Amino acid sequence: MNQLDALKQFTTVVADTGDFRQLAQFKPQDATTNPSLILKAVQKPDYAPLLKETMSRFGNRPLDETMDRLLVRFGLEILSIIPGRVSTEVDARLSFDADASYSRAERIIELYQAEGIPVDRVLIKVAATWEGIQTAARLERRGIHTNLTLLFSFCQAVACGQAKVQLISPFVGRIYDWYKKSAGSGWDEAAQAGANDPGVRSVRQIYNYYKHFGIATEVMGASFRNTGQVLALAGCDLLTISPELLAQLAASQAPVTRSLDPSQAKDLKMEPVNYDEASFRYALNEDAMATEKLSEGIRAFAADAVKLEQLMKAG
Repeated sequence: MNQLDALKQFTTVVADTGDFRQLAQFKPQDATTNPSLILKAVQKPDYAPLLKETMSRFGNRPLDETMDRLLVRFGLEILSIIPGRVSTEVDARLSFDADASYSRAERIIELYQAEGIPVDRVLIKVAATWEGIQTAARLERRGIHTNLTLLFSFCQAVACGQAKVQLISPFVGRIYDWYKKSAGSGWDEAAQAGANDPGVRSVRQIYNYYKHFGIATEVMGASFRNTGQVLALAGCDLLTISPELLAQLAASQAPVTRSLDPSQAKDLKMEPVNYDEASFRYALNEDAMATEKLSEGIRAFAADAVKLEQLMKAG
């Protein structure tokens, strides 16, 4: 059995791509997209027709609506291949505007429903800012499920659990990137690998907290830099993995052992934590890594949304 099939025994495998033609070979349950992945995809000859078709049908509508239609168009293609859910992201430029994010999320769901897609096959992705988490809480109360992205800290995860969001995506690789860059020449790759990887440790802490206190929010490790990070989180509820790393896992026969286990989490000694807006903002501010990576991530997704808009105007 290859490592990918072995991993699927413990964890739901999700493909992290806008390139839906790569999906079928890996047989993931779910798929996630973001503006950066869609931007990359529409610049490939295979996918340029989707952009052209969307613009010819809806190019006279407001640009934000056409953008949502393009994201949903990709989502529909992905849903025709996978059995589970697709995550579709609200414009990152709305990360601090709860009402506008809520309205965009509603529209995305309506566009999917108009194509006959049931609400439970779509996860609305929003950044795990305070405003994003409150947007998600509101959507969940309406029966619209959410995926909280750009999540780097324990306080973000706790607040998401309190909001009863469906799923969170803690970013393993980006946490690793920050600590590696911060350590500079003092970084010891071997000592910080596997279970000791700072991104892996962050996800393990969140997973154990959720399972210990019976929090139903799903944990989906994301943003992996290597298969070692993926395998160190075997047993996590879900893992969203790029096609490149999925291929590496499928090519290896090395054994895979479960690393995260809900029954072990139950036995740990832990105190419950609660955040209101003020304590959440302070806790996030105290975490330099999370503060920097959240801001950087929003800026990067927003910049790619602008680039996508420019391509749409040109097309």
